[in-house]
Amino acid sequence: MATAAETSASEPEAESKAGPKADGEEDEVKAARTRRKVLSRAVAAATYKTMGPAWDQQEEGVSESDGDEYAMASSAESSPGEYEWEYDEEEEKNQLEIERLEEQLSINVYDYNCHVDLIRLLRLEGELTKVRMARQKMSEIFPLTEELWLEWLHDEISMAQDGLDREHVYDLFEKAVKDYICPNIWLEYGQYSVGGIGQKGGLEKVRSVFERALSSVGLHMTKGLALWEAYREFESAIVEAARPVAGFLSPFDQEQTFDSQLEKVHSLFRRQLAIPLYDMEATFAEYEEWSEDPIPESVIQNYNKALQQLEKYKPYEEALLQAEAPRLAEYQAYIDFEMKIGDPARIQLIFERALVENCLVPDLWIRYSQYLDRQLKVKDLVLSVHNRAIRNCPWTVALWSRYLLAMERHGVDHQVISVTFEKALNAGFIQATDYVEIWQAYLDYLRRRVDFKQDSSKELEELRAAFTRALEYLKQEVEERFNESGDPSCVIMQNWARIEARLCNNMQKARELWDSIMTRGNAKYANMWLEYYNLERAHGDTQHCRKALHRAVQCTSDYPEHVCEVLLTMERTEGSLEDWDIAVQKTETRLARVNEQRMKAAEKEAALVQQEEEKAEQRKRARAEKKALKKKKKIRGPEKRGADEDDEKEWGDDEEEQPSKRRRFENSIPAAGETQNVEVAAGPAGKCAAVDVEPPSKQKEKAASLKRDMPKVLHDSSKDSITVFVSNLPYSMQEPDAKLRPLFEACGEVVQIRPIFSNRGDFRGYCYVEFKEEKSALQALEMDRKSVEGRPMFVSPCVDKSKNPDFKVFRYSTSLEKHKLFISGLPFSCTKEELEEICKAHGTVKDLRLVTNRAGKPKGLAYVEYENESQASQAVMKMDGMTIKENIIKVAISNPPQRKVPEKPETRKAPGGPMLLPQTYGARGKGRTQLSLLPRALQRPSAAAPQAENGPAAAPAVAAPAATEAPKMSNADFAKLFLRK
Repeated sequence: MATAAETSASEPEAESKAGPKADGEEDEVKAARTRRKVLSRAVAAATYKTMGPAWDQQEEGVSESDGDEYAMASSAESSPGEYEWEYDEEEEKNQLEIERLEEQLSINVYDYNCHVDLIRLLRLEGELTKVRMARQKMSEIFPLTEELWLEWLHDEISMAQDGLDREHVYDLFEKAVKDYICPNIWLEYGQYSVGGIGQKGGLEKVRSVFERALSSVGLHMTKGLALWEAYREFESAIVEAARPVAGFLSPFDQEQTFDSQLEKVHSLFRRQLAIPLYDMEATFAEYEEWSEDPIPESVIQNYNKALQQLEKYKPYEEALLQAEAPRLAEYQAYIDFEMKIGDPARIQLIFERALVENCLVPDLWIRYSQYLDRQLKVKDLVLSVHNRAIRNCPWTVALWSRYLLAMERHGVDHQVISVTFEKALNAGFIQATDYVEIWQAYLDYLRRRVDFKQDSSKELEELRAAFTRALEYLKQEVEERFNESGDPSCVIMQNWARIEARLCNNMQKARELWDSIMTRGNAKYANMWLEYYNLERAHGDTQHCRKALHRAVQCTSDYPEHVCEVLLTMERTEGSLEDWDIAVQKTETRLARVNEQRMKAAEKEAALVQQEEEKAEQRKRARAEKKALKKKKKIRGPEKRGADEDDEKEWGDDEEEQPSKRRRFENSIPAAGETQNVEVAAGPAGKCAAVDVEPPSKQKEKAASLKRDMPKVLHDSSKDSITVFVSNLPYSMQEPDAKLRPLFEACGEVVQIRPIFSNRGDFRGYCYVEFKEEKSALQALEMDRKSVEGRPMFVSPCVDKSKNPDFKVFRYSTSLEKHKLFISGLPFSCTKEELEEICKAHGTVKDLRLVTNRAGKPKGLAYVEYENESQASQAVMKMDGMTIKENIIKVAISNPPQRKVPEKPETRKAPGGPMLLPQTYGARGKGRTQLSLLPRALQRPSAAAPQAENGPAAAPAVAAPAATEAPKMSNADFAKLFLRK
C-alpha cells in the first residue's frame, strides 16, 4: 500500500532530477520540504508520547526544537536578516515620519492608510513592541487584509518561545480567520498547530483546526484543494506512526488503532471526492493508488456527480480567473447562480470570496447580511457578518441600522446595543440625513422596549431622554458640520408627538412639540397642519382641532384652498352657525388675499416676459439695420470708386487703366443682352467706365451659385453605429483630415474623416469620423475631452437629432457620488498634477478632472474620485477651507443639482392658484417667428383676463385708461410706417 508519506518522501529525488529552477521557486520548494519534515517529526513526537518506547525502535530521537524549526520555516520569507542599524539621515527621517503619523492618528483614528504606513515604518525600524501595539489598534478598528495578517503572524511566530507565546499566536490566528475567509491563513493555522502536537491535547487541536478550515473554505474550487491535501497528509503520517510493532502495546490494541487511523484517511478521500474541486481527477487517481481495496461504487457515483457539478461551475470560475480585480460583476453573476441553486454553504462561501476583493462595497455587504437575516438566521454568524460590515464600511448608515436591528432580533444585551449606537455616531457619516436615519433606528429600538401599560417606567424615561438628546445633537453637532440639521420636516419630533399622544395619552406634551415644529419654518405647509389636525382629531378635542385649522388658514401659503376646505367641512359637520359664519368669513378673506398676491405675481412675471421680448426685438432690429447698412455700403462702393476714376481721367486721359482695377472689373463687362444692368459713366473726353451695379436679385443668385459650388458633406444615417461626431475643434485647424487621422487610427481603421466647411471654405470646427468596425467607434468615445491644439475635443455618438430630439450625451454622472469630491475656488494656474499631489495625501485618487470651458481654459473647478467613500469623507473634512495659492477652496461631496427641464407650452397652474394662460413661442424660444400683418407700432400687449378660483373674476371698478386703445391712423400714416425701413 502506497501512502502519502511515501509519495512525499520520493519528491526530493524527483526534484533533484529536474532542471535548474528560479531562486524563488527553489525557496518555495525548500520551505515546503522543511514543513513536511517538521510535520513528520511532530507526528512522530506525539506518537512517541502516546505509544511509549516501542515507537523509538522505528524512529531515532525527536528533536526538542521542532517547534522552533517550524517557526523558522514558516517565517523564512518574512523574517529580516541581522542588520546593524546606524543613526543616519534615513533613520532620522523615519522617526520624524513616525511621529507625524502618530499625531495624525491621534486626530483621526479612522485613517486606514496612516495605520498601514505607521506599521511599515515601525517594522522597518525594529520597534517590535510598538509594531505589536500599532497592529492591535488597527485591528480593533479595521479588518486586516490577508497580507497584513500573514506578516503579523509570521513576526509573532518567529518570536514565540514557550507555551504562552504559542497560545498568543493561536489567539491571533482566531482573530485572523474571523476577518475574511482566507484559505492561506487557514493553511498556515493548520501547519502551525502541527508544531504543538506534542503538547497536551495537541492532536485534537490539529484536527479541530483542519476540520474548521474545511467547513470554512473546503468548498473553494481553486484553493480548497491545498487544505484537503494538507489534512490528508497529516493523517497519513499518523497512519505510518500507528503501524503495528512489537513493544509497549498488545498486538490487538495496535491493530485496532491502526485500522481506526486508516479509516480516517479513507474518509478524507471520500469526502473530498464528493465535492467539485479543480484537479479532482488527480485526487481520484491518488486514491486508487493508495487504497488496497477496490473503491466502493457509492464513492464512484459521488465522484461522477461532483464532476458534473464542476462543469456547471467552471464558466464562472474561468470568468473570475480571466478578469482583473476586484471582479465585482463576475462575482455578482456567480452569486446569482448560487442563489438559484440554493445551497447555503456555497452561497456563504461565494459571498465571502467576493468580499475579500470588494470589502468596501456597501451594497454587497447589505445583500449578504440580508440573506443571512432572512434565510440562515444563525445568531453568531449573522452578528459576525454585521460587525464585519460596519468595520469595512463605517460611513454607510444602512449597515449600522441593520446591525442594530439584528442585535435586537437576536436578543443582545441593551448595553451592547447602546455602545454600538455610540460608535455609529462617531463613524463619520457624509450626509446630515444619515444621522437622522441612525437616530430614528435607535429611537425605534428604545420605543419597542417600553411597556406603555405602565404610567411610568425606566425605559420610558430613557426614551424621552433619547428624544431630547437627538434634537440637541442634530441642532448642535450635525447643523454645525453640514449647515443643516438633516431633518427639515422634523420627523423625529413628529414621531415623539405621536408616541406621547397615542401611547402615553399626553396630548399636552404633543401640542408643545407641534408648536415647536411649526416655529421651525413648517407653518407655511398645508400638509404639516393637516398632520397636526389629524392627531388632534384622533386623540384631542374639537376645540383644539378648530384652533389648529384657523391657524392653518392664516399661515398656509402652498395649498390654502385645501386647508379652507377642511375647515369648512368640519364646521359643516360639527360646528354651530356662529362657527360656520366665522369660518366662511376667514376663508373668503384669506382666499381673496391669496388670489390678489397671485395676480400680482402673474403680472410681474408677464412684465418681465414683455421686457425680455422687447429687448430681443430691439437686438433683432439693430442687427437688421446693421446688415442693411453693410449691404448699402457694398453697393455704393463701386459707384464712388468709378466716379473718382472719371475725375482722374479729366487730368490724365492718356494714362492706362490700373491693373488692380482692371482685375476688379474684368468680370463685370456684361455679355450681349445684359447691357441694361450696366451703368456707363462718361467723362469729359468721352471715355466711359463700366461699373457693376447688379440688383439685389442678381446678388442673391450669385451667392446661391457660390453655395452650390461648395462641396456638400453627405452623411449616411445607416452608418451611425460606426461613426462618431467630433466637435469643439479649433477653427484655425489646417487640414483637419491629416491632423485628426493619426489620433483616431489608434482606435481602429478609419474609413473616412468628413470635416465641415462654411460657404467661404472656412473650417467650422466639427467633423464626422467613420470607422470600419463598431468597436473602434466605441473606443473612440473614450477620447472625449482630449486636448487638441489647446482645446478639449468633444467626441459623441452619431445620432440623428430629428429622430431622437431628447438625446443628450454627458459623460459624467449627475447624481450623488459619495466617493467623488467637487472642488471650487481653485486658482486658474493650478495644474492637474499639483492638485493630485494635494489630494493623494488623503487617499488613493482614481481620477481627477479639471473643469474647463470650450476653449480649454480652466474654470477653477475640479472633480476628484477616490477609491472609496471613507477616503472621500476624510478628504472633505481636511481639505474644505484649505488655501491653495492664496485661494480658499471649497470641498464637498459631488452632488450636482438637477438640470432644469424647460416648461412645455401648456396651460399650467400655480399651486393652489389661478390658471395661467399658455405662452406660445416659436421654434427659437420667445422670439417672434410668426408673420404678423399688423405693424409693430400698433401692437400692444394684451393683458390676460384675471380669473378667480371658481370662475372669471369680477370686472374691476376702475375702467381701463383710454391710452391702452390703439389710436386711429390714416392711410398716409400706414404708408410712412411701411416706408420706415
